[in-house]
Amino acid sequence: MEQQAWNSDRRLTAISRTSLSVPARQAVIDRQVLPGRTVLDYGCGRGGDVGTLQRLDYRAVGWDPFYLPEARLEPADVVLLTYVLNVIEDPQERRKTLKAAWELAGTVLVASARLTWERSKVRGEAFGDGLLTSRQTFQHLFGASELRNYVEEVTGVRTVSAAPGIVYAFKDETARLSYLAQRIVPDAEWLATEDTTSAIAAVVDYVERRGRLPRMEEVPQPMAELLGYLRPNELRRLVRDSAEQAKVEEGCKRTTLNTLLFLAVELFNGRGPFSSLPLSVQLDVRAFFTSYKEACQRSDRLLLKLRDDTYLRGAMNASSVGKLTPTALYVHQRALDRMPTILRLYEHCASIAAGRPQDWTVAKLRHQGRALSWLDYPDFDGDPHPRILSSYQVDLKTLETSHTSYAESKNRPLLHRKHEFLAPDDPDVERYKRLTAAEVKAGLYEHPHLIGTENGWEAELLRCGRKLRGHRLVRRAPHDRSG
Repeated sequence: MEQQAWNSDRRLTAISRTSLSVPARQAVIDRQVLPGRTVLDYGCGRGGDVGTLQRLDYRAVGWDPFYLPEARLEPADVVLLTYVLNVIEDPQERRKTLKAAWELAGTVLVASARLTWERSKVRGEAFGDGLLTSRQTFQHLFGASELRNYVEEVTGVRTVSAAPGIVYAFKDETARLSYLAQRIVPDAEWLATEDTTSAIAAVVDYVERRGRLPRMEEVPQPMAELLGYLRPNELRRLVRDSAEQAKVEEGCKRTTLNTLLFLAVELFNGRGPFSSLPLSVQLDVRAFFTSYKEACQRSDRLLLKLRDDTYLRGAMNASSVGKLTPTALYVHQRALDRMPTILRLYEHCASIAAGRPQDWTVAKLRHQGRALSWLDYPDFDGDPHPRILSSYQVDLKTLETSHTSYAESKNRPLLHRKHEFLAPDDPDVERYKRLTAAEVKAGLYEHPHLIGTENGWEAELLRCGRKLRGHRLVRRAPHDRSG
């Protein structure tokens, strides 16, 4: 009972920031924090995020029970609850704090917490459902799925994992689905326009990429004004005469698949009514399907195929991008959207459930078991054989996550045949192919079981009398063969 009465010194967990915290930066990247929206940092600590957001011309204010208790608490469009839930030792107070932050949020609550994989960074003794540190601070480390489930339970709404340890809870379905659409069916970038001719050219470009004419509500306001004097039939004729039919057909196919992908992910995360879909998605459904019901039925079948090992393996074999191994398909970030739709669904479902990390290079999709990892190779383009820095994995059956850091490893795994991870038309592919061919010719791949780590690879380079100079393989000088 005495233990339950103890209060941690939470003010000591507040750190000084000179740049945005990871959750605040993610909210800016995801266009949840926007110039026209008000932002409340609830439990802002020393106010680092508030100050930085204000300098960036966002309408941000902060409140903190220790550092800014006199600040006036008022509802805001966006409420940031940044690493607050970790430091509250009383589970009931933790829940009340989350509830209070949710009630202040007008559009979205951005809740973030430190995760269990950071256990090695926190030294302390077990206390309640967390750890008590030597500084008398408390830390409850969340599992990624635990945080998402906790926020859903308290708020009563479906949430989306924006990144590991960062969860978005939206006040209405329209906002949630707009965010999902933004991630899955990104709006086409409009060409710059200065006059009516360039405005028409921009519409033609949109039609070729999306496969349909835009509604005026989708067109940027300055462009809509330039097109305002044209009758709809006249604009249709101009576009029909100018657009390349092959590109329009390709745009139709791409948008149809993107819409199915969106609706399948939406079902995975909880499907809303047609009226709650973003306008552009509604228009895509009307343009490329006989009805919303038909579109949903097709997307449901797509989601069911995610459980079929044979179908999934077939899609991996048929994929024009990625390196296929006996256990998984590895695809570079730049080639991810070129995978078959079922594989894109695989990756998107994992990201919605567990949060796609901010730093990653290659996605690893397992053939069986439905586990996906995001692997971080920070110098993929510069290093001929990139070294891994970290791996973040989610099991789609259990939604359990795990994280592995190789930062302190003395013998890190590394990559070979870099071109295989990319799309065939990637501008770097030919350069990477030339390096691979030279390495094969030099005998460096004769013992594949030896070259998967730094030490083994260096030993094989020495054995073959070779070294790397950028993406070129050169002979070692005789005096340089001792290692």
